[in-house]
Amino acid sequence: MLTSRAAILALVVCVIALSLAYPLREYVAQRAQIAQLQEDRARMEESVLDLREREQELTQDEYVEREARARLHYQYPGETAYIVIPPDSEDDDEAETGPSEPWFTTLWRSVEEADSPPPDDGL
Repeated sequence: MLTSRAAILALVVCVIALSLAYPLREYVAQRAQIAQLQEDRARMEESVLDLREREQELTQDEYVEREARARLHYQYPGETAYIVIPPDSEDDDEAETGPSEPWFTTLWRSVEEADSPPPDDGL
């Protein structure tokens, strides 16, 4: 049978176990949070390195000129710019690999779409 000493010992062991459970749970949770924060920090440092490389590229005049010509279709006075429009094809994959359209065309198309909303279905 259970003696009074054994009951008291069991009660003391239970109290000690319960008093250690919460701090141990907090310790494990904090360790997991620290690991997550370290991963976030590593990602942020990598992002900062990428942004510094991008900053270095943007300080070079040749790179800026090349991007302005390719993306914005800028040219020097006296130069003639040609935009090659691929023929219409039924395969959408080929159209995506072709040259991108100028930014102002995309902007104007979005303005036109915003001006003519889709018909309301009575909702």
